[in-house]
Order: sequence, then structure tokens, then C-alpha cells
Amino acid sequence: MAYNFLAVERDQVYLLPPSVADWLPEDHLAWFVLDAVDEMDLAAFYAGYRTDGWGAAAHDPKMMVALTLYAYCLGVRSSRQIERACHVDLGFKVVAANQCPDHTTVARFRQRHQEAMASVFTSSLRLCAQTGMVSLGVVAVDGTKMGCPAALDANRTKDHIEAAVQKMFEEAAAQDAAEDAALDAGVTGDEPPAHLRGKAARRERLAAAKAELEAQDKAAKEAHEAHLAERAEKEQASGKKLRGRKPKAPDTSEAKANISDPESRIMKTKDGYIQGYNAQAVANEEQVVVAAEVTDEHNDMGQLHPMIEATNRSLYDAGITERPTKLLADAGYASEDNLARLDDSDPDCFIATRNMNKNPQPRNGRRGPLRADATLVDKMDRKVSTASGRAIYTKRQHIIEPVFGQTKDARGARRFMRRGKAAAQSEWKLLMGTHNLLKIYRRSLSDAATAPWSRMAVSS
Repeated sequence: MAYNFLAVERDQVYLLPPSVADWLPEDHLAWFVLDAVDEMDLAAFYAGYRTDGWGAAAHDPKMMVALTLYAYCLGVRSSRQIERACHVDLGFKVVAANQCPDHTTVARFRQRHQEAMASVFTSSLRLCAQTGMVSLGVVAVDGTKMGCPAALDANRTKDHIEAAVQKMFEEAAAQDAAEDAALDAGVTGDEPPAHLRGKAARRERLAAAKAELEAQDKAAKEAHEAHLAERAEKEQASGKKLRGRKPKAPDTSEAKANISDPESRIMKTKDGYIQGYNAQAVANEEQVVVAAEVTDEHNDMGQLHPMIEATNRSLYDAGITERPTKLLADAGYASEDNLARLDDSDPDCFIATRNMNKNPQPRNGRRGPLRADATLVDKMDRKVSTASGRAIYTKRQHIIEPVFGQTKDARGARRFMRRGKAAAQSEWKLLMGTHNLLKIYRRSLSDAATAPWSRMAVSS
């Protein structure tokens, strides 16, 4: 009696259909990404390439953009993992048109087109608007800490950095003298010695870290002098000295900068400290991100107005005329200065002034009429404490928190891949742009009126 098994023939000529178009189902994410890229303006990606046909052939930027977006949608951000997937994953093979760019090509493409990659976010927002997913009645803003390719142990004081720079200069001078002696013997000396290769980049990072510390020192001293001048002005106006001790000059001797990524900062999270950046986002009730920015400030206090401006700017760039009517924010954005700067052109803000779950009682401890000298923070606290205010503010958690959860947990993006604030800004916009694309794709699968999205429902 013979076994009845399917034949295993690894020498078969065609293991897949001859046409790439038949490799994946019509509603697969790969086809959706390709259709979405067809709708994007990619002129910025083509700007740096020759048009005379000379030189070695390069990968088509349109294919490389689609490959990058598809990889980020799946949480594959390593250039080596992208190269590997192009060899073994059908979705990647379809997007890359059965080509396999190596990891160096992928990494250099992202680096070369850093600014253009950020424009993908605007394109995604425009596509969301075409599908009716950019309702702007209520939006919410929040920040999340993202790590970077720099260790906490790489933070150094100014004295340590100056000593390291001096040591490198001494090594370079000694090497120059050795090369001069060798050249007398007929050595060309065109290539740097092995033990000094790569030190130029390190020297640049040390110089940047030193400059960063000097800038912080200068800013601290200027703030101290401004504070003293303000105190003196008040004392002169009142005719008597202010109570309390006179502010001491700031001590910046122990201030540190990171020699791997001088622009990054030490960020406190609920799980401890990380070296990285504070990534900000504004989202609407469909969890579509309408603004995405990166800052090196460890808290959210100074980000309220910049994010309002960023929202207006990104909506304008996407050709969307509507503006948010209500903005929700947690207690990290609450301050007298932030509230005082709000005007009629800004959204109606609902900002918590305390942890609403742990501290349900109003700030002043009572629910009666506010005192005549109530601060703006007290007035905002009363606004979000009312039944109607609480009902609106409760939406915040359901709007913005899932955005970070889907990015960090579902796609595994908890740290940026490249050093520098500009690189982090570009990648954050890419992450939020692909987040928006995934929102459109999932809507298409669940919406019977438009699913499946086939070549190209987005444009309709």
C-alpha cells in the first residue's frame, strides 16, 4: 500500500505563478502600499539623480520609497532585515519588483533622502483626508520617550570632553610627525593609519558635545542674570527687598553631554532612564496623526504651542482647510504661561492640571464658586472638572494613547535607528506616516463599501 502524499519537487521550474501580480491576494498590504505610493509626489526623491543616463544604474527611488514604507508598516526597520526580507518574503519581493537592494543601499537611501522621507507624513495625511478620516472636531496631544543609538554611559562632563579632545590632538600631532619622517623615505602617506581611522567622526561628536555644554552653560547664566534683573526691578518698584535668599549662580560643572549623540538627552520614563528624545504627536478621534515633531526637552511643558503651530502647518501642507476646534492634553502641558498665551485663533483647550484618576478632587479642594483671584490653572481645573468637561477630556486617552501603543508594541519601534535630532525627526514622521497608512488600509478591510482596495481605491 502506497502513501498518498503531495509530491515534494524542489527542482520544479515554477514554484510560483510566472506573474508577480499573482503572488499575493488583491487586498494584501503590499498592493495597498504600492497604490499609496502612486498617489504621492516623489519629486524630492528624484532631485539628486542624473538625467543624462551616465553612470551605473541606481534603484528606482519610487521602488525604494515603497520598500521603506512597507517595511516600516510591518515594524521592519533594520536595513539588514529589509535586505534579508527581500530574499525570502513574498510581500517584500512584490514591493521590490523581485529586486534585492543590499543593506548598505537601503541605509544610504534613508540617509540621503532624510528630509524627503519626512514628507511622506504629509502625503499620508492627504490620503487620509481623501478617505474622510481627518475629522478635526477634537484632537489630543501627547509625547512619548524614544531611545536613540547612544548609551547612558556615554554622557561626559565638559572637563572630560576637553581632555579627550586634547588627547586626540596630541595623537594626531604625533602621527603627523611620524608620517613626515616616513615621507622622507619615499612613503606616499595618502591613507590614514589604521589606529586613527574613524577618529574624525569621533572628534566631530566630541566637539559637538562640548559646544552643547557651552550653550547650556551660557543659557543658564543668561537665565540667572535675567532672574536677578527681574528681582532688582521688583525691589526698586516696591522700595524694599524681596523675602527669601538671593538666587545662587548656576553650577554647570557637573552638566553632561552624550559623546555618541550630543543632541540627545537623558529622558525619564516609567521604567527608568533612557538616552533619547521626546516624540510628540497630535491625533484626531480616528487616531489619525495630524502633527508629529521631535524635541530634546525631557518634559511636555513647553510643547503645547509648538504642537498647535505644527498641527496648523501640517494641515496646510496637506491642503486641509479645516482646523481643530478642541484640543485635549494631560497635566504635563498645564502652566500659567501656556494658558495665558492661548487666544481666539487656538483650539478650545481642555488641559488636566492634575492626575484625574489619582486626584479626583479639584485643586482648591472644593467645588463651589472660584475665588476672584483664581489663577488660570485653577480656572482650567474647574473647566475639566465639570461633567461636560470631564466627558470631553475622557476622550484623550482613547485618542492618543493607542497611537503610541501601536507604534511601540505592535511595530516594536521603541528607539530611533540613527543619531541626531534631524534623523530622529525624519524617522518619527516616517513612523507616523506609516501609522496613518495602516489606518487607511485597516479601514479598507473593514469597510464593505470600499474593500478590497484594488488599484486604486484611495484616488476615488
